Amino acid sequence: MSSRRARRARERALQTVSGVTLLAAVAASLVVGGRLGVAPVQAGEPAQVAVPPSASTLVCPGPLVLPGGSGRGDAGFDPVPVPPQARVEVLSVAGPGAGDVAVTGLDAASVVTTLPAGGGSTGLDAADTTTAVRAAPEQDAPLVAATAAVRVTDGDLRGTAAVSCTAPGVEQWLVGGSTAPGATASLLLVNAGLTAAQVEVRVLGAAGPVDLATDLVVVAPGERSVVDLTGAAPGQPALVVHVASTGGQVAAYLQDARLDGFTPAGVELVAPSAAPATRQRVPGVSAGPDEADSAVLRLLATERSTTATVTVLGADGPVDVPGLDRVALTAGTVVDVPLTGLPEGERTVVVDAGAPVVAAAESARTGEPGELDDAPRVERAWSPSTPGDDGVVALPAGMDARLVVGAVAAGDASGEGVGTALLRVLDAQGEALLESTVTVDAGTTGAWDLAELSDEDLSDVAAGVQLVDAVGAELAWSVLVQREQADGTLVSVLVPVPAPAQEPTVAVVEDPRVALRG
Repeated sequence: MSSRRARRARERALQTVSGVTLLAAVAASLVVGGRLGVAPVQAGEPAQVAVPPSASTLVCPGPLVLPGGSGRGDAGFDPVPVPPQARVEVLSVAGPGAGDVAVTGLDAASVVTTLPAGGGSTGLDAADTTTAVRAAPEQDAPLVAATAAVRVTDGDLRGTAAVSCTAPGVEQWLVGGSTAPGATASLLLVNAGLTAAQVEVRVLGAAGPVDLATDLVVVAPGERSVVDLTGAAPGQPALVVHVASTGGQVAAYLQDARLDGFTPAGVELVAPSAAPATRQRVPGVSAGPDEADSAVLRLLATERSTTATVTVLGADGPVDVPGLDRVALTAGTVVDVPLTGLPEGERTVVVDAGAPVVAAAESARTGEPGELDDAPRVERAWSPSTPGDDGVVALPAGMDARLVVGAVAAGDASGEGVGTALLRVLDAQGEALLESTVTVDAGTTGAWDLAELSDEDLSDVAAGVQLVDAVGAELAWSVLVQREQADGTLVSVLVPVPAPAQEPTVAVVEDPRVALRG
């Protein structure tokens, strides 16, 4: 590692400190009666000090990056013959934390609309803007969610790209995308803060780290920067991108678009996966009814080489997929693991490794050829890994929603136990339309269509889905959203926006030295 990168790593480490601890000295030297002595010092017990609830900010990815040219030898050909339909849906959950919410551009002063304290929702056209959601606290921290969804019904970008808007941070892992022939990858770096962010970008591929002409991108406050990875890191069939920022926080996404010759083969927005860990949970991995539908798990060992065990949890328990018992991972090298032979339905993928890894999975749906296509059209959806448990998803308008919940036992991923949580389907005011206890046996995955959760179809009035009070086996969940059209199904996977700590505290230890007198 270069001295410059080492220095940045130290700076990032300092920035991640979330509490303040006052360290007690082991001993203090005192001069007593003309004699040098050592006075014993006893450290006090750590005290948990309450911290006032803080505001929440979510940052959305902004418009799709449109292709610059068709490459088809026809100057009159338009690669995007229909305009993208882009919306952002914002939901503030009613409760003691529901303060005022401002939906803005990247500049906090450019307010587009507001939600009053107490909860609510709104939707807005986002074809040409990049949106931020800024929620003030009340008695507790606010719980807000936002979803950015873009639907393109024809052309090179045919597909649905939907993603939960994320909180900005100093480090993110984007697991997904490709720059192989026919694929384009665009890194979206969004700064909704007040200071410039210096962003270090590392790209890793199937042969290891990829050399870039420059690995530093400066993102001005209130701006979005687009890094063309297709040009910066060409010919990479499998990508993982590590983003680390200093000076300011950013939200990072990756736009993944594919063509099979001249036939659209899917577009998706890749959201950040969970931080490196020895266990990763990837919910919402699906297989469609067509035999050509496929799913692929993408893995990267971030620190040292290791071996991973992959467990696929279906409705009736673990699914037998060949080759998943021992997956060899070389540090810094991206590995794609085919999940072959999965029957139609939703799964949760659990990865256990001897060293920290990051993970995500891609699901593909095969449709029908278009009028000018020589192959069936394909839709793709990326499912990032998630910490799971409590959180909320804002539902995009005009799409069917399906809740997918996997229960993962501690230790053996296929072990016994039960995971339970309270499911709340939320209306436009952020209040519960429906509350129901969800129970999932450990080692299995449950899935429910939103329209079938009650005798009354809630799909037209539901603004969001929330899981709270999770106990027992760990629950990894997501919402699969889809829309049928003549040439096939358009699909995306939304992971929940995590619930904030409602009573945040920091540990403070008394320093006895402050009581000493000379």
